Amino acid sequence: MEYGAVLAAAPLVARPNWLLLSPPPLAPSIQIQNRLYSISSFPLKAGPVRACRALASNYTRQTSETVDLDWENLGFGIVQTDYMYIAKCGTDGNFSEGEMVPFGPIALSPSSGVLNYGQGLFEGLKAYKKTDGSILLFRPEENAERMRTGAERMCMPAPSVEQFIDAVKQTVLANKRWIPPTGKGSLYIRPLLMGSGAVLGLAPAPEYTFIIFVSPVGNYFKEGLAPINLIVEDKFHRATPGGTGGVKTIGNYASVLMAQKIAKEKGYSDVLYLDAVHKKYLEEVSSCNVFVVKDNVISTPAIKGTILPGITRKSIIDVALSKGFQVEERLVSVDELLDADEVFCTGTAVVVSPVGSITYQGKRVEYGHQGVGVVSQQLYTSLTSLQMGQTEDWMGWTVQLN
Repeated sequence: MEYGAVLAAAPLVARPNWLLLSPPPLAPSIQIQNRLYSISSFPLKAGPVRACRALASNYTRQTSETVDLDWENLGFGIVQTDYMYIAKCGTDGNFSEGEMVPFGPIALSPSSGVLNYGQGLFEGLKAYKKTDGSILLFRPEENAERMRTGAERMCMPAPSVEQFIDAVKQTVLANKRWIPPTGKGSLYIRPLLMGSGAVLGLAPAPEYTFIIFVSPVGNYFKEGLAPINLIVEDKFHRATPGGTGGVKTIGNYASVLMAQKIAKEKGYSDVLYLDAVHKKYLEEVSSCNVFVVKDNVISTPAIKGTILPGITRKSIIDVALSKGFQVEERLVSVDELLDADEVFCTGTAVVVSPVGSITYQGKRVEYGHQGVGVVSQQLYTSLTSLQMGQTEDWMGWTVQLN
C-alpha cells in the first residue's frame, strides 16, 4: 500500500495539502515500511532487547527543518506527522528492537486484549525546541519508570527504561520538523503499550506492542494560561481504593468522559473529582493533579493509589520547595478548597493551569478576581523556562538531543 493510501485511511476532519505528501526520507540506516502496519507481521517470538540508539547523525533530513503550520493557532489536537515507532513483545517477555514506520493505521485482531479487556497503558511527555535549534526532553526516565509500574499492575511486560528513552529520542528526531518554534508550543509524545495478542477468555494477552507517535500541540485548555473554571463532581468518581486509579491505564480516562461532557455543556472547563469513600476529599481533575494555596502554604492530595503520580506534579513540588514554599501532601477537603487563596492544576498537557473558579453543589467561589495567582504564575514561569531551556537546568531534568 502506498503511503498516501495509508494516510487516506486515517480519519481527519480537514486535511491540509501538506498531509497528502509522503514523509521526507530518513537516513539509509533507518528502514521504513510503506504499507499498512500489521501487528502480526512481526515474528511472534521477540528477539533480545537491543537499544535503538537515536544519534542525531542518523536522522539527517532531506527537507526543510520546520513544517509550515499556523503555529499561532495550534491548539491541542492530533496532527499527522511523518513516522511512528513500533516494537513487539512475545511470550518470552522481551521486546524486539523497534523500527520506524510511516504514521498511519495499524491492524489489530478483534479479539486482542486491548480491545476486549482494556489491557493498555499510555504515557505523555513533550519535546521543546530551544532558540539555538537544539531539542530538549523533560524527564523521560520518569515516564519510563511509570509505564513499568503501570505495566506490572496490568499484568503486562514493559520495555526497559533504556529502550523507552531511546525509542522516544528516535521518534522525536525522526519527526523533528514538526517541533514548534520556541515559544509556540511543543511536540507532544504519546507512548502506548497494549495487549495486541488475541484472547477470548479473560487472561493476559499472549503478545504486546509498544508504539510511540507524536503531534505538535499548543495549549490544552483554550484559555491558555488564563484561569479555568471547574465544577466539583459528587456523583461520578474517577477511581476507588484498590483499583487502577494510580496507574495510567486507558480505562481510567474513558470513565471520566460522561462527567466531563456534562460539565462542558454547562460551560465549565473540566471536572474535579472527590474520593469515592468519604466524598469530601479532593482527588484530581480529569487529566491533571490539583493544588491549593492558603497563606503561602501549598497543599496537594497525597498519592495513595487512587491518584495518578503526575510527573509535572512531582516537578512542581520540587520547584516550590526550592523556592522556599512549604508543601504538604495530605488529605485536602473540599471545604479547604473553597477557602483557598489560589488553586491550580498540573499535568504534562496543561503544565500549570490556574483555576479561576470552583463550583460545588451550586456554590461558586472565585479566586484572584479571575486573574492568574502570584504563586501559580511564579511556579509556571520557573518550570516552563526550565523545560524550554530558557534558564539553567539546576535540577538536571532535561535531556538534550542535538
